Amino acid sequence: MTRVTGKFQITLPKRLVDAFGIRVGDEVELIAAGDAIRIVPANAVRSGLPTEEQLRLFDESTRRMKKRAQGKLPPATERGWTRDELYDRGRTR
Repeated sequence: MTRVTGKFQITLPKRLVDAFGIRVGDEVELIAAGDAIRIVPANAVRSGLPTEEQLRLFDESTRRMKKRAQGKLPPATERGWTRDELYDRGRTR
């Protein structure tokens, strides 16, 4: 747990500094996220994935979309789950 000082400063835990490669003098962005605050390093890739991995996933997705458009893959609605089911997970019923 981090404590806010009298000057409204906080100290980032070492494990997070190491995990995100934050160094002295780096800028971080504070983003309101509902009832929480996100701290995002200015040099961070927004998805958390390296650029090469993002591009690979994008290319893979594009190939799937082209195959689906050509009728070589079933429509996305036949994937065995619905978008609404995604929003029910983790909630008490």
